[in-house]
Amino acid sequence: MTFHTSNPDGVFAPPANYSQAARVPGGSDMLFISGQGPQNVNGETVGIGDMTAQAEQVFHNLHTILAAHGATFAHVIKATIYLTDMSRLAEFNAVRTKYYGTAKPASALIGVTALVDPGWMIEVELTALIPAHHA
Repeated sequence: MTFHTSNPDGVFAPPANYSQAARVPGGSDMLFISGQGPQNVNGETVGIGDMTAQAEQVFHNLHTILAAHGATFAHVIKATIYLTDMSRLAEFNAVRTKYYGTAKPASALIGVTALVDPGWMIEVELTALIPAHHA
């Protein structure tokens, strides 16, 4: 079985040894999106101390990656969410609801003491199941 990795235009291209997404072709393709933090396309952390601004950036990044693969949040089957301050969950949920619409993927929400960048309050990774296409 083969898979394809990608770093779509519009999101930060990681300098480390990982990709923003991995797609497994088949009858339907599985798209695995790496954990997205509140980084703009230049790799700069946005919204220090502002959960809403950080969540907006994270979901913008996720939307951009999904769209680059012909998918939407309706195709998401699994989300893993990391928050450094669970008391800010309502702020996060407001943004998530805006982007998810009626989508309700399986999810895990994990409270952590820190993320890779000390300014990050949130990181979200997704798995999506999308119609196969032939390039």
